[in-house]
Amino acid sequence: MELDLSGIHQLAAGQGIDPQTLDDALSEALRLAYSKTPHAAKHVRVELDERAGTFTVWARDEIRVEPTEDNPHPAPKLGEEYDDTPKDFGRLAAATARQVIGQLFRKAEDDRVLGAFSGQKGKLITGIVQQDVKDPTNVHIAVGDVEAILPRREQVPGERYRHGERLRVYVVNVARGLRGPEIVVSRSHPELVRRLFEREVPELVSGAVSIMAIAREAGARTKIAVRANTEGVNPKGALIGPGGARVRAVMENLGPEKIDIVDWSDDPAKFVAAALSPAIARGVHVISDKNKTAVAFINDDQLSLAIGKEGQNARLAAKLTGWKIGIESAQAHEAKAEGAN
Repeated sequence: MELDLSGIHQLAAGQGIDPQTLDDALSEALRLAYSKTPHAAKHVRVELDERAGTFTVWARDEIRVEPTEDNPHPAPKLGEEYDDTPKDFGRLAAATARQVIGQLFRKAEDDRVLGAFSGQKGKLITGIVQQDVKDPTNVHIAVGDVEAILPRREQVPGERYRHGERLRVYVVNVARGLRGPEIVVSRSHPELVRRLFEREVPELVSGAVSIMAIAREAGARTKIAVRANTEGVNPKGALIGPGGARVRAVMENLGPEKIDIVDWSDDPAKFVAAALSPAIARGVHVISDKNKTAVAFINDDQLSLAIGKEGQNARLAAKLTGWKIGIESAQAHEAKAEGAN
């Protein structure tokens, strides 16, 4: 049966598809197509001849073997091969070939995309917003000729994404989905803030300064704990930059979101006190190292600042440090202590 195998191989080569991979897939697809024809033999193989531009279905029939005392249920033997290529198989064979080629081309394209993005997970990329009327829940981000998905769960509350807008996003995952490569990106991930600072702060890239922890409520506020790894370097100053230029460049990518940069410390009391910035803690009492609980004592005029609007500042301080933080009036605590004495 004729089939333009030479032309098929040329098409496949243009997509970087291995000839043997193509032949194996085509042979198996033709075998399955043959098996659905009337009176198809059970044992067959498909032989491709690229030079002749043909393929042949070779079949073998089962031959019954007489049972014996030693072998009462013998397996049947297979007879000689014979050409069982259906005479009216041309149209079905051509359709099968087109389907196989289409599948292999899609897989090759998927592999190309996955290969290009496999090393991008956990990195910052820039794309262009593409709204899809068929998918209003997600935002599509064009990165070259590939579209990444910004799901609702990774979007920033209140942030609007305009068609054609350039947007920096954090790559959360790169995987093979049911419909091909699936590149999931985020605007709300805390690591987005880290990657944005790495673009602006050379000391982070060189290792002179490290971001030790990030706590973020996307669209509202982020707290970052930093430390210096090199003597004489001011870690907070490195992230803020001359005249606040570096932190301002990051904030331009985050809209109205505020950023607090605090000093990290391996002393829990010092770290908790710093984390409650911009409020100033008069003191911090560690209740339990095991349960990571502490109480911060704040002047009355700064209690609302320490707690923050709807508890946001205290909540982010707890996320940043990993400690449960109680906030009490320093004046009330001192009065209670004096009364006890």
